[in-house]
Amino acid sequence: MQQENTKERIILGIDPGTAVMGYGLVKETGPKIELIALGVVKMDKMDDHMLKLQRIFEKTVALIDNYHPDCLAIEAPFYGKNIQVMLKLGRAQGVAMAAALSRNVEITEYAPRKIKQSITGNGNATKEQVAAMLQNLLSFKETPDFLDATDGLAVAVCHSFQRTTTGSKTGSKKSYSGWDTFAKDNAKRIVK
Repeated sequence: MQQENTKERIILGIDPGTAVMGYGLVKETGPKIELIALGVVKMDKMDDHMLKLQRIFEKTVALIDNYHPDCLAIEAPFYGKNIQVMLKLGRAQGVAMAAALSRNVEITEYAPRKIKQSITGNGNATKEQVAAMLQNLLSFKETPDFLDATDGLAVAVCHSFQRTTTGSKTGSKKSYSGWDTFAKDNAKRIVK
């Protein structure tokens, strides 16, 4: 017997980075989650930071145009001691978000600890532990060349796990469905 109102949605998860950006896509059908794709965008051989940002934007738009996700889940930059690294990661995240906003894709942001906690039950889990749990959960055998791919996938799965709280305004997540919504919610940040 098939359920009539089983909703489907495709979630794109991105782990932004300026050397390697990881991504993963999952399809959620009711309580079931299945892997669509995962991979990385390599930029480690590029010297120009602006060209890296352009590549992140173009690859994110290409993923959106190819897979038509319903939403983007993205990892928030972590707080580190190196301010320059934090700024570059923030730019990478912002460019991926701008790509999603340009296609009117809803965005939700998650802290790295929240993602690890959601996937493994441990907010201090290693990248390897997260990858192993995802392989078990989504039944895939391939070991990605880069753990950044499973990090991107983890963000998508984390977002799927939050579906019971979708619509609630609790927690640190904030969603935007387009430039208009973002601008309205952030009026004080806009310079005229």
